[in-house]
Amino acid sequence: MDFKHHLEIAWNLTLKHIVVLIVMTLVTLTVSAFTLGILAPVCFAGYMQSILLLVRGGREPRLQDVFSEMALFVPLFGFYIVVLLILSIGFLIFIIPGIVFAVALTYLLLYMLPLMTDKRMGVVDAAKKSVEITTKGNLQDHIIVAVIFIGITSLGGSFLIVSLVAQPFATIFLMSVYENLFGDRATDMARADAADDLKQK
Repeated sequence: MDFKHHLEIAWNLTLKHIVVLIVMTLVTLTVSAFTLGILAPVCFAGYMQSILLLVRGGREPRLQDVFSEMALFVPLFGFYIVVLLILSIGFLIFIIPGIVFAVALTYLLLYMLPLMTDKRMGVVDAAKKSVEITTKGNLQDHIIVAVIFIGITSLGGSFLIVSLVAQPFATIFLMSVYENLFGDRATDMARADAADDLKQK
């Protein structure tokens, strides 16, 4: 995987759309905080889908995109409660298991939200697909993607001002990788490879 290419895309698109991305990120974080995290999953689903459309076709993000996936509120809220319970058990046992659970879930569910919004998968199917992708094939690439994504977002989490730039940059990077894996071009390439295999047989 060409990580430099994805990072360059993230940097260029972040600079080009910096104002709207900052405003959209601020709204997403504010709504998530004021609702005590209840609307965080569905808001980030809309946030990611908006950025995916930017990466895929150059569509400029819109503030209302944050609330565009409200139809997913119930399944995502239910999933959020399950994850919260798992993490709570981990932290009750000891701090380290809680941290391990949090990092493991972030990695395994790396592609869950965009799969739900882009491919219209249910929460269970999207979670299974994300786990399948991150546990099979080229694990090294997915681990590096997760480290870069988590590292950038964690860096931004220290200060709100930094987060307003770090969050969209990290999300554009992740959506660029997602588009490379699941986008139309990736599908066409997979079909071409399958056709070549059939011809050889």
